[in-house]
This record gives sequence, structure tokens and C-alpha cells, in this order.
Amino acid sequence: MKNLLKSPLILFILASILLSGICFAQETNGKYTIVLHSGAGSMDPNMEESSKQTYLSSLTDALNIGREILENGGSSLDAVEQVVRFLEDDSLFNAGRGAVFTSEEKNELDASIMDGRDLSSGAVAGVTVIKNPVSLARLVMEKTPHVLFAGTGADELGMRLGVEIVEPSYFFVQDRFNELKKMLRNVKGTVGCVAIDQFGNIAAATSTGGRTGKMPGRVGDSPLINAGTYANNKTCGVSATGIGELFIKNTACYQISALMEFKGYTLKQAAEEIIFKILPKDSGGIIAVDKNYNYEFSFNTSSMMRGVATSDGLFEVKIWK
Repeated sequence: MKNLLKSPLILFILASILLSGICFAQETNGKYTIVLHSGAGSMDPNMEESSKQTYLSSLTDALNIGREILENGGSSLDAVEQVVRFLEDDSLFNAGRGAVFTSEEKNELDASIMDGRDLSSGAVAGVTVIKNPVSLARLVMEKTPHVLFAGTGADELGMRLGVEIVEPSYFFVQDRFNELKKMLRNVKGTVGCVAIDQFGNIAAATSTGGRTGKMPGRVGDSPLINAGTYANNKTCGVSATGIGELFIKNTACYQISALMEFKGYTLKQAAEEIIFKILPKDSGGIIAVDKNYNYEFSFNTSSMMRGVATSDGLFEVKIWK
């Protein structure tokens, strides 16, 4: 009998039965909330209607991906990863293929993801050949004992773990290159997603190409847990967009959670405290959901591309206030 229990096959079967029992014991409540953003800034409210609809259509498609996962009982972690992957693949946004250029005319990408169940986190910074940085961030969380990989080490880790690799030219988008040359300040920003699933688990993810014309090696808040991404089942999940240095200095996303946990703030009160009282005007915004399936959009800029879907049937995408 002892030898039988040492069999790898038997151990695998026993483990599967145990995990199945855990899954069945975890009841769903039929509720979910998911929010996304694709950057805060100063988009022209008089932009051409066709351009406006292009952005809204992409946000709608991304939101539908996450909603479908949650509607079918999928995890918040899967939902936020897949939504952010979609936005990374869309050159409209400053993440993945739409990433802005450094001052040396290169693309350096950052991303992070966090699981609110146990605060597990993964992040990458300055990657140059990883097609979907958010998925590598998840592998950092699940396959390594570390939280953050950067630069060449992160790229090489992605190769070892089998994520999709692309030539750096894949990230070249002419409009982004033109922005570098003009150094426009109203560049479309970071992308992110936060969700709570039918099991009450919260997850958050953020991905970006950084700031147009940034110095090579510069890292903003997006790959930094507590600053640009945070998730905790006790309180809320948050993803930020804006001037990363300010979100880093103020550990903005974690502070929202801390105000809720230690001061008894509501999600709305905590988000507005950080965005409107701590951070300066025109610095950016956040999206968030709390453990009670409430959501919040707070931004101190004139626009923030955003969307929300809930199990109650709410589904909307917006750009301006």
C-alpha cells in the first residue's frame, strides 16, 4: 500500500480529487463586476466622430471579453489578463503594439498583475520582445518565487517560459513615432483592468509603454505593485493611469485600499481622497472595484477612456466626464 501511494499517477489522481473538492466547495454567487481603462489625459472632445467610435468600439470589444469570462464563472485573474492582452494587441493604446517610444526611438514595455486572494503578484519592466507583457507578468507570479523582472532578464525569462516572442519592429506604430517627434503631451495612456468574479475574488492588471520620450530604462508605476496595481480581497482592486512618478511617490493604489481597511472609507471616498486631494490636477486617474462589487472611476484629467460591466446588466464605455 505504501508503494502504491508513492506512485506519481496515484498522487496526481489524489491531488486532482482534492482540488476538485475545493472547487466544488467554493460556491458562486452569480455576481461580478469588471472595469477597464485605456489612459487618462486630455483627448479633444471635438475629435472626429469616426475616431471617437473607433476607440469606443475597441473598449467595447475588450469589455465583452472580460464580461464573457466572468459570466461563465471564470476567474477574475483570467478576465483581467485577457482584457489587457486584447488592449496590448490593439495599436490604438499605449501598451503592447501601441507602446510609445523612448528618447532613443525604442519601445520598452511594463506590466503587472495581482491576485487579491493572497496578494500574489507578478511584474515585468523594460521588456522589448515580449508580445504580451501582462501574460509574462502572470507567469512571473505563478512560475517564479519573485515579483518583478526587468530588462534583458525579463525578456530571457519570457523565452524560457515559452511566451510569444516578436521582433522589436512589431511594436513600431507610425503614429506613436510621430508623437515622439512632436513630444505631444496628450498621448493615449496606460491600459488596465480590475475585476471581481462570482467567487468574490478580486484581480487587477496594468500594462503600458510608458511616457513618450522617456529616458531609456525609466520605469513608471504600471509594473509596481502598490503604486500602479493593487488587489486585496479584504478591500478592493485598483489599476492606475497617469504620471507614473507621482503614483509611485504616493503609493496611490495601495493607499486606496489602506484607507478602506484602516479608516473605514468607502471605495468612492478613498479613491477621491487620493485622486483629488493627494495627487495634483492633471496627474491621472484610477479604476477600482471593491469586495461588495461596487466600482469607481476617479480621474483629475479632462478624459479617461474607461468601461464597466456588471452582472446586473450595466455595460457602458466612456471617454470624457
